[in-house]
Amino acid sequence: MKLFTKPKSDEDKLIEGCIAGKRDMQRLLYDLYSRKMMAVCMRYAPTSFEAEDMMQEGFVKVFANIQNFKRDCPLEFWVRRIMINTALKQLRQKSLMTVSHETEEVGNIASEGVNLTGYSMDELLGMIQSLAPRYRMVFNLYAIEGYNHKEIGEMLGISEGTSKSQYSRARAILQGMLERQEKTYQENVISQ
Repeated sequence: MKLFTKPKSDEDKLIEGCIAGKRDMQRLLYDLYSRKMMAVCMRYAPTSFEAEDMMQEGFVKVFANIQNFKRDCPLEFWVRRIMINTALKQLRQKSLMTVSHETEEVGNIASEGVNLTGYSMDELLGMIQSLAPRYRMVFNLYAIEGYNHKEIGEMLGISEGTSKSQYSRARAILQGMLERQEKTYQENVISQ
């Protein structure tokens, strides 16, 4: 009786090549995910230089630990998790995770969503990057990466309530920025 064996996927071949230390496979993995992972790191880093540093350190960890990848999720998710953890670790080491005190008061958070139509990704990323580091991390982890507040609390060493509070504050600050930009835009349109 002949048993059917599933052919190896391209992802399996890529993983095995990286485990074997094949430079061409490592380059392929890097080329495949580097743009997406740079976008992840940009959401956490205050500058593009620091984001590049986070991403490079993250890929070093990916290649050093790929033999431990259990293949219970897509490779991209595993790589993304390493990038997020690397970003958080670097920010902790640089003591950037302290909450800065905002002097500006922002109105209550609207319960309805904010209209993001007309904003480029660069504009939105710039707004997110301008948040205080702790707010930026909580916002990214919750709103973009999809972690819940309990998980965020465990990752950052804060309580679930603190995570909720910091997310709420980050959202209020971002909403205030969007409202100010919209007001400026409308004033410019009216004055023309």
